[in-house]
Amino acid sequence: MWSRFALALPALALLATSTSHEPVLAQAWQCRPPASLPRPVPEIAKPGEIRRTAVDGYILALSWSREHCRGRENNPDDALQCGRTMGEFGFVLHGLWPEAKGPNYPQWCRKAELLSRKMVAQNICMTPSVQLLQHEWAKHGTCMARKPETYFGAARLLFDAMEFPDMERLSLQGEKEGNLTVARLTEEFALNNDGLSEQAIKVKTNRRGWLEEVHICLDKKFKPRACPNFVRGAADNAQIKIWRGT
Repeated sequence: MWSRFALALPALALLATSTSHEPVLAQAWQCRPPASLPRPVPEIAKPGEIRRTAVDGYILALSWSREHCRGRENNPDDALQCGRTMGEFGFVLHGLWPEAKGPNYPQWCRKAELLSRKMVAQNICMTPSVQLLQHEWAKHGTCMARKPETYFGAARLLFDAMEFPDMERLSLQGEKEGNLTVARLTEEFALNNDGLSEQAIKVKTNRRGWLEEVHICLDKKFKPRACPNFVRGAADNAQIKIWRGT
């Protein structure tokens, strides 16, 4: 059976050559955003950070929110994501990043407009941080789209299409049996998403071996591709732990 991820690829192929995209709702069924959200502040590149290298592919960076929020539950800067007022998140979107043919990826390609309240509200359930949304648009989005609607439209299509593994089961397996590896996690992602191979997935852990992020490597038409050598991740045979929250 075709997964949501495979079915989303034709639309993304069209989006790769488009300049606009109608917004779609993001995870409204599991997220309760507040009626009023703050405005972000501008994100401006520091001297020497601007890099307009040609785009050769993309990375969809998925953050495991349970690990990010560990110890940050009462941090005002993480209130939306970690305070549980909007719900308790599993995977959220860190960002959609354009990549170059080498490690010098494009960034801060032009001055970024301040995101509107409407744009923030449409995407806060996918990336539950007002300032991170602004940062991702300014640093990465300006290198692949003229308008934030296009950038976040592509990000939402990809994020909403992902079929995530049963992270509770995998976490318990690692806790009880002590044999959960990076290879097993990437295998679970591939099994859940038609068209996504294990070679297109990189896993990021912290120094203590806890899952932090999963990166999906994509080509210029947003189709999964084997991750280039310069895209780093934990070794396939590395032991991994998954924090379930408290």
